[in-house]
Amino acid sequence: MVTKTEESQLSRLESQVDNGGGGAWDFLCLVRKLKVRRSDKVLKHGLSILNDPKKRSALGPHEWTLYEQVAIAAMDCQSLEVAKDCIKILRRRFPGSKRVGRLEGMLLEAKGSLPEAEKAYLSFLEENPFDQVVHKRMIAMVKAQGDITRAIGLINKYLETFMADHDAWRELAELYNSLQMYKQAAFCYEELILSQPTNPLYHLTYADVLYTIGGLENLQMAKKYYASTINLTGGKNRRALFGVCLCSSAIAQLSKGRNKEDKDGTHLQFLAVTALEKDYNQRAPDKLQLLSSALKSLRVSS
Repeated sequence: MVTKTEESQLSRLESQVDNGGGGAWDFLCLVRKLKVRRSDKVLKHGLSILNDPKKRSALGPHEWTLYEQVAIAAMDCQSLEVAKDCIKILRRRFPGSKRVGRLEGMLLEAKGSLPEAEKAYLSFLEENPFDQVVHKRMIAMVKAQGDITRAIGLINKYLETFMADHDAWRELAELYNSLQMYKQAAFCYEELILSQPTNPLYHLTYADVLYTIGGLENLQMAKKYYASTINLTGGKNRRALFGVCLCSSAIAQLSKGRNKEDKDGTHLQFLAVTALEKDYNQRAPDKLQLLSSALKSLRVSS
């Protein structure tokens, strides 16, 4: 994740380079380091260095890194001839490189030659089944074609080997959600919470999924995870506060006639409502009445 300091540094360098103040190489290095997409700027400023023999030779071995960076940016910008030229230069310099081979596969993708790209990627994976980049290119390509079921199958296969890849688990959860396969999505979020228990986003999305599945047990569990989200965010997550209220209302409806007094749950509901009213009073006082009406309709109040 890019920090505010890094974002500020990137913006400053970008503005400096755009206004002719120099520092193009530093900007391109920072873009690579932060793994952000500034494809149009990378293409423009990268080519300004590569097309100048003096600047290019000053890079030393980093010249080839820049050719790769510009090739990827060019594909993003559909400047396919530029990408082709960069890859051709890299192929001459590194004739047997698998890394260059991946770029050639990406170029086939960019041209719309998807069957050829897939054939190339499958060939790479036969030689090296542990190539994460190629696995991810395959998944992205299949997903872009709208074949969500196959994309899910590919991610599951990928996770058999790379179980610690948080991004893959999150992507898989989102794909399951898109197909309304909520129980499978819940399993993905459970894995994410186990590996990163202090990340409030995973607690929140897991609670959302449990609430969507419904049923008394799931609602009670959802309420607990909304509560943990509130705890991890210092009580400032409005969505989690509303989640507690929604769960309290739904649980009350399902528990009618059971005569079970839930003192802890009632106290948590009271705290959530109080926090929401305080938040709205400070940040959106004109909507406080709307909040009160919404909470009243849920039959929850402070």
